[in-house]
Amino acid sequence: MKVLELLDEKDVAYQLSEHRPVFTAQTMAQAEHEPGKFVAKPVVVKADGRYLLCVLSAAHKIDLDALKRQIGAKSVELADEKVVAEIFDDCEIGAEPPFGKPYGLETIMDKSLDGEDHILFQAGSHDRAVRISLDDYKRLESPKILSFSYHQQY
Repeated sequence: MKVLELLDEKDVAYQLSEHRPVFTAQTMAQAEHEPGKFVAKPVVVKADGRYLLCVLSAAHKIDLDALKRQIGAKSVELADEKVVAEIFDDCEIGAEPPFGKPYGLETIMDKSLDGEDHILFQAGSHDRAVRISLDDYKRLESPKILSFSYHQQY
């Protein structure tokens, strides 16, 4: 997996844990006994013909109109699942990591994650999670930080 290789290559401290297979970011938060605010949920969007990786808290939903305004795009839509599978070809569908750089994507992080001390994310499979410091994530990925989500009520 590209992300674990990246973390090892850059000598970034991380914790890898295993859990029952889960298929949503909120369910992963529950399986890992973490509040959803720490779980980084990646969403691939197509903005004016190019693909971007948006990363937001599991407790939030993406606001495509807000994203469109902030990046100055004419159109923004969720990427087709087939395209996501092609981009993240070393990952199970729906278990993509919040790292776009290793996959040739610009990454935009939502302010909902900024200010936390760590993030938790799936690293390519539905039964494993990685925990790293937010500072290390931002240093490695250099995401653009914008506000493009709203809190999801459960």
